[in-house]
Amino acid sequence: MRVLPFGSGAVLAEYDSLAEVMAVDEALRSSGLAGIEDVVPAARTVMVTFHQVDRAALAVLLVPAVVGPRPQGPVVEIPVVYDGVDLDEVAAATGLTSGQVIEIHSSVVYSAAFLGFTPGWAYLVGLPSSLHLPRRSTPRTSVAAGSVAIANEFTGVYPTVSPGGWHLLGHTDQRMFDYERAKPALVMAGDRVRFRRR
Repeated sequence: MRVLPFGSGAVLAEYDSLAEVMAVDEALRSSGLAGIEDVVPAARTVMVTFHQVDRAALAVLLVPAVVGPRPQGPVVEIPVVYDGVDLDEVAAATGLTSGQVIEIHSSVVYSAAFLGFTPGWAYLVGLPSSLHLPRRSTPRTSVAAGSVAIANEFTGVYPTVSPGGWHLLGHTDQRMFDYERAKPALVMAGDRVRFRRR
């Protein structure tokens, strides 16, 4: 673990694993420590912005404790049509049938570890190891908004049209990000997600 100053009102803590990031993120959010303004987790870092915070107490919270089960956040159900252009390729690469890929992907309740890449993109963890595949060797220049995809240990939904190198399993009509909603991002860090087959 390494903690770096990030201007006068923030620190960036670096970790060895996503599990440590998630544990520290949860500890910070549930601490009620006065002065913390925002907590921004990523794959291997947590940024904390603050104003007049107890630095000693903050330093203690940045040390990852023994990683236990993450508290259960709200469940966001996302209906999916499993018609992705990579579905058959994923099945072949994993030694499964397309139906088995769909069954496995839709049978899990995922946890949103962090947001990034583009507004509304939630990196969801909990993907069964049987579906772990590296990113595509050649990314696409354009992936449709609502595309449901997998890469490495993550699954997620493209919130907007964007380039992307993940394997496309299907699509949803749910809007993952909408500036006009009170909560623009449909899924926030700590939320749980269930993909419901349509």
